[in-house]
Amino acid sequence: MTSSKIYGHHYLVELLGCDPSRIQQVSTVEHVFLEAARISGATIVEHFFKQYEPEGVTGIILISESHFAIHTWPEDGFVALDIFTCGTMDSQAAIDFLKQEFGAQDVRQRLVERHG
Repeated sequence: MTSSKIYGHHYLVELLGCDPSRIQQVSTVEHVFLEAARISGATIVEHFFKQYEPEGVTGIILISESHFAIHTWPEDGFVALDIFTCGTMDSQAAIDFLKQEFGAQDVRQRLVERHG
C-alpha cells in the first residue's frame, strides 16, 4: 500500500459569542479578514465581499495557496470561516487574530487534510 499525498490543509472554524457590531458590516469584516490573511503569510490574489441587508457579510479571498472564506450572522454573534492552504502559511495565526478582532468568546475548529 502506498502512502497518499497530502494536497492541503482545510481549517473549518466557528467563532461563537462574537461582538455583533464587529461582524455586521462589510467594511469592518473585509478589513479584518484581509489583515488575517496577511498575518498568516498568504499571498492575496483577489477578494470579494457581499453585504447583506439588514446585516451580515459573506466574503472570499483568493490566495495563491488556495482560499479564505467567511460568513457572518451578527444576530447570533456567529461566524463560520474556512481556510484552505496547500502552502506553508500560518493558518492558526489568522484564526487567533480573527477570534481577537471579532471578540469571539469561543472557537471550534477542525482540520481536514486533503489527500490524494
